[in-house]
Formats: sequence, C-alpha cells, structure tokens
Amino acid sequence: MVKFRRRTCIILSLFILFIFSLMMGLKMLRPNTATFGDPLGLDLLPYLRKRTSNLGKNLDFQKSDKINSETNTKNLKSVEITVTPSKASEPYLEEQSPPNYYLHVFYYSWYGNPKFDGKYVHWNHPILKHWDPRLNKNYPQGKHKPPDDIGSSFYPELGSYSSRDPSVIETHMKQIYSASIGVLALSWYPPNLYDENGLPTDDLVPTILDKAHKYNLKVTFHIEPYTNRDDKNMYKNVKYIINKYGSHPAFYRYKTKTGKALPMFYVYDSYITKPEIWANLLTPVGSQSIRNSPYDGLFIALLVEYRHRFNILHGGFDGIYTYFATNGFTYGSSYENWNSLKSFCDKYNLLFIPSVGPGYIDTSIRPWNSQNTRNRINGKYYENALKAALQIQPSLISITSFNEWHEGTQIEKAVPKRTSKTVYLDYRPHKPSLYLELTRKWAEKYSKERTTYALDYQVPVS
Repeated sequence: MVKFRRRTCIILSLFILFIFSLMMGLKMLRPNTATFGDPLGLDLLPYLRKRTSNLGKNLDFQKSDKINSETNTKNLKSVEITVTPSKASEPYLEEQSPPNYYLHVFYYSWYGNPKFDGKYVHWNHPILKHWDPRLNKNYPQGKHKPPDDIGSSFYPELGSYSSRDPSVIETHMKQIYSASIGVLALSWYPPNLYDENGLPTDDLVPTILDKAHKYNLKVTFHIEPYTNRDDKNMYKNVKYIINKYGSHPAFYRYKTKTGKALPMFYVYDSYITKPEIWANLLTPVGSQSIRNSPYDGLFIALLVEYRHRFNILHGGFDGIYTYFATNGFTYGSSYENWNSLKSFCDKYNLLFIPSVGPGYIDTSIRPWNSQNTRNRINGKYYENALKAALQIQPSLISITSFNEWHEGTQIEKAVPKRTSKTVYLDYRPHKPSLYLELTRKWAEKYSKERTTYALDYQVPVS
C-alpha cells in the first residue's frame, strides 16, 4: 500500500510538472492579449526603446528558467567559450536567390569598441531602472562591462564589434544578402545628434550605401525620435538625406501607381508628435509641405495603439508599420489585429507593413521585463510570425531586426559563449546562420505568393 501511494504521488507530481511546463511554453509563444497594459504596458512608450538606447537583455538570472532550452545560467564555474567565425560559414553568393525588395530589415550602426571608437558603445548599455522605485531595488544596477559582459542575452559571432569596422559592414551585407532580404532600414539620427548611449552615425551612411550596393541591396532610412523633432526640422533633414544620398545607386525608392519613384522613410515613435504637426509636413496644404516637391516621399508611421490609426491618417502619412517583435505587447504588434489593420490601410490607400521578429528578450538591460520575453522555440516563433504576415497579403514585410542585440530580436549570427557568471543564449542545436536561412526560405515563399495577388498600391524600384 505504501509503495502504491508513493507511485501515485510521483505520477501526480510529474503530471502537474508537465501541465505547468506546457502552460509556460504557451505563454512564451502567444500571450494573453489582456496583458497589453501591465506589467510593462504602454507606460514605457515612447521611451520603450528610446531607440534602443534603452532596450536590452538578461541579467535577471532568477527568471532564466522561462527561456526553456535557450537558457542563461548563473555562476557557472567554467572556461569562457568563444566560437571564431570560419570561412565555411560564409554564404556562397552565387548560389543565393536574388534579393526580395519587398522584404525590409531594421539595421543598427550604433555599436562601438575601443579599437575603432576609443571606447565601447552600446555593448556597455546601462541597466535601466524600473519606474517604481520600490521594485527597482530588487534588480541589478549599473552598466555592462564588455567584451565579456554585454547588453544582450545573446553573443554575436563577430564579438563586441564596431559598426565603423569596414569588415563588419561587409560581413553584415553578406549576411543580409544570404537571407534574400532586399532592403535594410537604417537607424538614423541627424548629423551631430545621436541616442544618449551612442556616437554620431550619419558619417557611416556612405560606407553602408557602398557596401550595400556591392551586394545589390538597397538602403532606406529609419528616422529616430531625435531631440525636438518636428515638422520644420524634419523637412530640413529629409532634404538633407535626399540631397546627400539620393543619387547613390543603393538609395531605396518605391515606384507608385502614378509613376513617381519616391524615397521611403520609417518614422519611429511618430505618435509622440501631434497629427496637426505632421500634417504641416505631409499634406499638400501644410505650411512645411514636402508634397509634390523634389523632397516628397513615402512616410511610414509606427502604430502602437488602436486609436493611432486615424491620427496617422490625419497626419498625412503614407503607411503603417508595427515594429515590435513581441506578439501581444501592443495592438499593432499583435498578429490577430493585422487583418483589420490591413483592411483599414486598403480602405484609405495606405501601405500596411507588418513587422515580424524571431523572438524577444530585453532583460539584460530591463531585468524587470521578463513577462515580455518571447521564446524563439528554435525558429518556430519566427516562422509563425512570417506565416501570419503572409496570410494578409501585405505590400511589404519588415523584420525586427538584423542586429538589435539589446532586445534579442537579431537574426545576425550568434554563437555560444560562457563566462564565470553568464551563459549567453544561442541558436543551438542549429547553426549560427539559422535565422538567415529561415529568412531566405520565407523570402522566397513571399516572393512567389506575392505574384499571385494584385495589390499594387506601389511597386519597388530595383
């Protein structure tokens, strides 16, 4: 009888453990949409990322069990492991499919190291405080200390690189090309302005354009919420971009049904500025209007909340993107809302550009934000996002991101790395190129499917 009770207890315990693990796995894959507001919620917006000067990965080692097979471990007494890139891992360019110019990826050039920049930049991201001081005391403080301790839960194959290193830019363009992505949306601040943790990056644009052109890629601009951004200085900065870079063969333009080939600009945190101010710039009768001028373009607004739809329309924008890689975090980033958003955009002749990502983890710089972690599930999360995007037959798809390491949304190659305090996440049991390969697979699928439906609000200029 005692043995029977013991066996029953063991079986019951294993069953309860299985149910708990299953529930946690489902939570990582698909959150309850009722949790949009808390605990992270829109209280953080617009400074959710502060253009990722403010987002990062995991120092919250206590919650690392939520990451399933992709696990951070505390106080492991072992020798550091670093994988050196090999020539065998480089893509064979002649074997790749042509770039898909309907597929864009968000790209960041704000990383620095002592060799090229005199100091570490962004890899040493500060650990951000919780807005509630009572909770903040429960989490780590300070900044990361590269090269072994970086503001990311993953570790790049290229190490704590500098975005100014020409060989890094070259490698990035090869990787983007290998994924059949056609356009990189370059994070951009005006000259002499940059995020609070970074360095000026506008001077890198010519090199990025040159390297992109070498691989038949195009570059569009992802305009960050720089200080005092408004209609007047936006006009000035759009004019600057087009005058300085518009003649480059890698400069991205989109051909509209009217035959105009227009530059495209993603505008991050566009909702910070009132629609009336945007209307001054983006409507034909606006006081600072760029419409029907040499500086006209396609301006794509970030939609976060449901109510932003008509603000975007009244502001004169040409389209909507959703950016965030966390399914369920915002109205815009929730896959279940994409069909209605696409219908709204179709009704008003706007582009709808859903943003997909491979996963999300920013607890290395927001250790209190583990509830918004989305497990990659060895690529399944990413493929589910891409499948959801293709189902609505979008004009374009954007990927968050190529190398936003602070948020763990990168598709760039990551490798196993272990220190005395941290085991970084990686893509095992798959290769470091897993997400590039998945992207290529879906880029080809998207290219084929897109030819079966007639959407053409606009067509890209190759």
